[in-house]
Amino acid sequence: MDDELRAAERRLQAAQVASDVGALDRLLDDRLVFTGPDGQLYRKDDDLRVHRTGAQVIDALHEEELDLVVAGDTGVTWFLGSLRGSIDGVPFSARMRYTRTWIRDDAHGWRIIAAHASVV
Repeated sequence: MDDELRAAERRLQAAQVASDVGALDRLLDDRLVFTGPDGQLYRKDDDLRVHRTGAQVIDALHEEELDLVVAGDTGVTWFLGSLRGSIDGVPFSARMRYTRTWIRDDAHGWRIIAAHASVV
């Protein structure tokens, strides 16, 4: 299970860089709640919208560390890395820590149900 969750996390990273809304839709649970680095809560529709419209563009994502734990059909990943891109046309570059809670079922595989991001 660890390898499957690690692969799902890496698919998420690739989908973010490519703004692949279809892949993101499959990886994000409909009940997703994401706490952004600004402290605001965001939902799945918010995440898909910024990628669909180009409001958020990730030009580069470099993973420094990826730790995880799997307990049955629940998993948590801790990503540390650097991102570069733009939000609403304003360039950004940041070192970030993401904590993501994943759930797994036979119909959908691993999907994120909760996440939190902090600037490091």
